[in-house]
Amino acid sequence: MTTEIELSVIVPCFNEEAVLEECQRRLSSVLASMGSPYECVYVDDGSCDRTWHQMRKMHQEQPGVVVAVSLSRNFGHQPAVSAGLTLARGKAVVIIDADLQDPPELIPEMVKLWRGGNDVVYGVRASREGESHFKLLSARLFYSIIKRISDVAIPTDTGDFRLIDRRVVDVMLSMPERHRFLRGICSWAGFVQTPFPYKRSARFAGVTKYPFKKMMTLALDGILSFSVVPLRLLTIAGGLTAILAILGILYALAVRTLTHEWVAGWATLFIGLLFFSGLQMISLGIVGEYIGRIYTEVKQRPLFVIRDVIRSA
Repeated sequence: MTTEIELSVIVPCFNEEAVLEECQRRLSSVLASMGSPYECVYVDDGSCDRTWHQMRKMHQEQPGVVVAVSLSRNFGHQPAVSAGLTLARGKAVVIIDADLQDPPELIPEMVKLWRGGNDVVYGVRASREGESHFKLLSARLFYSIIKRISDVAIPTDTGDFRLIDRRVVDVMLSMPERHRFLRGICSWAGFVQTPFPYKRSARFAGVTKYPFKKMMTLALDGILSFSVVPLRLLTIAGGLTAILAILGILYALAVRTLTHEWVAGWATLFIGLLFFSGLQMISLGIVGEYIGRIYTEVKQRPLFVIRDVIRSA
């Protein structure tokens, strides 16, 4: 009979061979001291170093604890976490990165809050060591924007480091969207959620897997997945353009009828150009309201493809 797992820890990895051994050592030390059945689900997101080799070795050393998952290619951090959520069997799930910026030693305190009745315990970064001023500024700007335009209240200065109850995990897995912003999806699910302030450490080893391009992609996913404000701004721009077109029409008619400063055909061409430009902008805004909701779902491609899973029965 299989022991019921109390806690699953999901660790997405992309070229993390330099940190995996220390990550598992600290996770095992913390989780074993809690005295409840647990598992560590490591997801290799198409790494090109020895990450997968190390995952298999960790499973051989701790077959009842380590679950090694390999994706068929690099799908990205959010799909990798989603793959872990799909395979996790615990009553609660913790998401943590392998770089040890989010200390595993905080997990027991998060579990205590969960057992106290909280369905989601999300980490709030009170301080962030080892990160550039640009990254801190861009993160602050992103949360400032999304706080103002999002349809869902997404907490400021949070990442994916959090503990999630099984009921919330099941809701998240039922949401089929392709461009995933998990901290937003988790907030959308509701239930009882509580912040957990902590000091974020510097990266243990290696380099960041979130360069500027990936940061921008994640930010756009967050904004476009939880707000239609950009589309509405386009509609507003169309409306303003139409107002300017009307003013331009009145100006052209005044020049044509009240002065002698005109060129034959100029008034008709100017009026037509302004009117149809404004009409096109409004039309694009309206159509965009529908396209923005349909585009990412209509292809129905899998979010990720699993190449291999190594786990004990």
